[in-house]
Amino acid sequence: MTVLILTCEEDVTADMVVVHLNASGVPVVRLDPADLTHSVALSGEFAHGSFRGHLSSGGRLVSIGGLRSVWVRRPGGAATRAARPSAWLTEESAQALYGMLRGCGARWMNQPDAAHRARYKPWQLRLAQECGLPVPATLITTFPRAAREFAERYPDLVVKPVSGAHPQDPPLAVPTSRVPPEADFSAVAHGPTLLQRRVAKRADVRLTVVGDRLLAARRTALTGRDPEEVDVRFSSSGEPWRPAQVPQRVAEAVLAYMRGARLAYGAFDFAEDGDGTWWFLECNQSGQFGFVEVDTGQPIARTIAEWLARPGGTEQAADGADPAVVG
Repeated sequence: MTVLILTCEEDVTADMVVVHLNASGVPVVRLDPADLTHSVALSGEFAHGSFRGHLSSGGRLVSIGGLRSVWVRRPGGAATRAARPSAWLTEESAQALYGMLRGCGARWMNQPDAAHRARYKPWQLRLAQECGLPVPATLITTFPRAAREFAERYPDLVVKPVSGAHPQDPPLAVPTSRVPPEADFSAVAHGPTLLQRRVAKRADVRLTVVGDRLLAARRTALTGRDPEEVDVRFSSSGEPWRPAQVPQRVAEAVLAYMRGARLAYGAFDFAEDGDGTWWFLECNQSGQFGFVEVDTGQPIARTIAEWLARPGGTEQAADGADPAVVG
């Protein structure tokens, strides 16, 4: 049984997992849907209630029915590197590839419909609070007056994108920034703006969840740092990430979130305040983990490889079968 990894060629994070799969002798095929009709081909025949077919990539042929798991890591748009790409060809290719894979019985990390839904920030915030995670006061608006009134109630705000990375090639990460006291908010009329009460944090927390296993890392916010520097991704601090214990209530809430979102993998970002409360900021269903593993030595790549290599079907992947490991 083969592990299929859907991701771009330059994904070094996926390379870390492939190393462990190869070491354990688990067959693995890696391809980018962007290469469909170029260096990737597919064929499937519907017979006896399912599609029986194959994928071909780099001279390797894999049976769709012989897949044990599919890791949707960071794939390109289907057929976007074809000789004559078009929106129509991309839609046709995506329908063919993902449509056949959905019926193969493999375990998903993450199932495409669940992953797509999990990207929506408003949906994330609602689910997080329902599961018992503290969420900072948040406003998404195109009304300047609503933004001004929100700022009156919460004078210390940050602004961040609603959707995440800017859709250019390569993607541009848009940093979270503090809102100056003199902001007039007239520009929010030109597009949805996400404003959020800033958490006065003593540490950033990245909690990587693989199945039911929790691997937390914490980075202390240094005293005397630039007060305008609020986005940990762009921090100039040399402070390393260190392994952290997950409070039991947070662990229970996060596992409830994963079940509610039907995710097998999630990278949670929290801001820890002076009282030790972990405030939910977001969950990235395909978030990076290499930088955490390098700093902490936590076996995140190996844990993902073990999840992908484990036998079992889609229901097991959604419900989670492993006991939680906290820390």
